[in-house]
Amino acid sequence: MRKLEIAPSILAADFRILEREVKAAEAGGADRIHCDIMDGVFVPNMSFGPMVVEAVKKCVAIPLDVHLMIVEPHKYIGAFRDAGADNITVHADACADLPGTLDGIHAGGAQAGVCVNPDKPVSLFEQHLDKVDLVLIMSVFAGFGGQAFMSETLEKVRELVLLRERRQLDFSIEIDGGINKTTAAESVGSGVDILVAGSYVFGGDDYAVRIRELRDGERS
Repeated sequence: MRKLEIAPSILAADFRILEREVKAAEAGGADRIHCDIMDGVFVPNMSFGPMVVEAVKKCVAIPLDVHLMIVEPHKYIGAFRDAGADNITVHADACADLPGTLDGIHAGGAQAGVCVNPDKPVSLFEQHLDKVDLVLIMSVFAGFGGQAFMSETLEKVRELVLLRERRQLDFSIEIDGGINKTTAAESVGSGVDILVAGSYVFGGDDYAVRIRELRDGERS
């Protein structure tokens, strides 16, 4: 059985005290820090770039899980890898050459991930699963805050579990959007390996308690 990982998203952290926030998440048991990169084009909002990723890298020892919600992500792989990204995930429909982009991520020394929004099928990247270390399933639409968890996206998780077993592959399955104690348990029950949680972790008074609550889904 794979170890369940918790990846707090700094998009929900208090950027006035970002160093304190990420260190508290790490001390509270986080396995990786999730960095959401939005360009205002592929998604309607903007977030931050490599400079923030580089700053976070200096604060924690756990891996940085960088999610590029941007157009032409291949142009920025080097910048984010140089900033300290350990994993770089791109949206399948943002890549003109998905296999080339994934190869480029690996060539830069990072692990490669692929992502789809709730309205996009696994078939967009299914033939390239042998090139990925991680598949990120969005359980809300990327770039929009305050959305409710879309339970129907768990069907893709179950599909990926079967594909992984059938093809004897070793990628991890990550989910992002609307994750709380309840939806974490549902996700883990469907086969999720990594839970991305922003407001549930950083919105709590005790990050260790919140992370522990999410991890409890592993035993549900």
